[in-house]
Amino acid sequence: MKTRFLFQGVELEGKEMAYVTKRLRRIEKLLDPVSKLEVEVDRDKKGKFRVEIMVNQPKKRIFRAEETSDSIEGSTDMAVDDIERQITEEKDRAGSLARRGARSIKKKLTLDEKARF
Repeated sequence: MKTRFLFQGVELEGKEMAYVTKRLRRIEKLLDPVSKLEVEVDRDKKGKFRVEIMVNQPKKRIFRAEETSDSIEGSTDMAVDDIERQITEEKDRAGSLARRGARSIKKKLTLDEKARF
């Protein structure tokens, strides 16, 4: 998985960077290895931190979350939780569509009464 960081007006120290990468590992477990993950961290005029996370999976939709709060940790937590929720909803949706399609095919199947099963 390719991860790209973009920091605008913010210098992350070792402890903060380690926290952000630790939280991103939760997302990486749910994604394909060929996915691209982009994280943008910046600070606005009021001193609040904005964290934007964008996940691009090939042949699938793009997941995006943006959160603003007083701390980098808080913004990161909220954005990661939002991305995680989006990914799990998409996986659940795909699974239920497959099951529903299988059910409809099963209903349309007709077996001959003389068949030996």
